[in-house]
Amino acid sequence: MRRLTVLLFFLILVRQPLQAQVQIEEVLISKDTVVYKTIDPLGPSKAAFYSAILPGLGQAYNKKYWKIPIVYGGLATGIYFYADNNKKYNEFRSIYKRRLEGYTDDDYKDIYSDAVIINAQRTFQRNRSISLLVTLGIYVLNIVDANVDAHLIQFNVNNNLSLKPDLSQDDMTYKYNIGLTLNYSFK
Repeated sequence: MRRLTVLLFFLILVRQPLQAQVQIEEVLISKDTVVYKTIDPLGPSKAAFYSAILPGLGQAYNKKYWKIPIVYGGLATGIYFYADNNKKYNEFRSIYKRRLEGYTDDDYKDIYSDAVIINAQRTFQRNRSISLLVTLGIYVLNIVDANVDAHLIQFNVNNNLSLKPDLSQDDMTYKYNIGLTLNYSFK
C-alpha cells in the first residue's frame, strides 16, 4: 500500500505521460522574448549602506516595503525597553543614594529594604544592557537583511535552469526508479 501511494504521488508530481493514445495537434510556437536584467554588482553594498544610514531605507531600495514596519517596530520596542529600564534604574539608584545620605522620605521607605533596592537597581541595569544589545542586534539584522535581499534579487531563476523529480521504469526489471533531473539549456 505504501509503495502504491509513493508511486501515485510521483506519477502525479512528475506528470510523466502514460502510454496511451494521444492526438497530436500542430501548434505554432513563437519565440519568446526574454529580457534579462543586468546585474548591478554594487546593489547589495548600496542596500546595506542605505540601511546603515537610515534603517529601512535598504529595504525600500530593494522594493521590500513590507519589511520597513517590522524594522521600525523592532527598533522602537528595543528603544522603549531601554528607556524604561534606564528610568527605573536611575530612580532606584537615586533612592539608594538618598538613603545612604540619611534621608527616609522616599516612596518605598517602609516597603523595600536597602538590599531589595540594590537588587532592583542591578536588575534594571542588566535589563537596560540587554535592551541595548537587542536594539543593536535588530539594527545589524536590518543591514544584513538588506544586503542578502539585494543579492537574492540578482539570483538567476529563469527557465534555462530546472530541477525536477524524475520517475522512470527500468526496461529489464520493470521497477520504477525515482530520482532528480537537473537540466540546463543553452540558448
